[in-house]
Amino acid sequence: MDMAVQNIPDEVKNIVEVVVYVKKDLALDQQFMVVSLLEQTHGISGVEFCPLRNHLVLARYDKDIFSSQDVLKSFNALNLEARLIGPI
Repeated sequence: MDMAVQNIPDEVKNIVEVVVYVKKDLALDQQFMVVSLLEQTHGISGVEFCPLRNHLVLARYDKDIFSSQDVLKSFNALNLEARLIGPI
């Protein structure tokens, strides 16, 4: 198992996933805009809304650049009234 971990590129080893709760009920076009804006943020590598529970969002970020609180601040900077649920 250690061999498998050694073969993972460094940039992937630093990626952490966290679930964020978004209070606002967003339409699909608004969700797309949120994803697009957040993925342009240096340190955030991916954002996706849960299809069946659209208030839950999975955010992937580089732990060497961002903290979970920084991710939350990025969501709230878009006036989303977000709350941090926790890591995956």
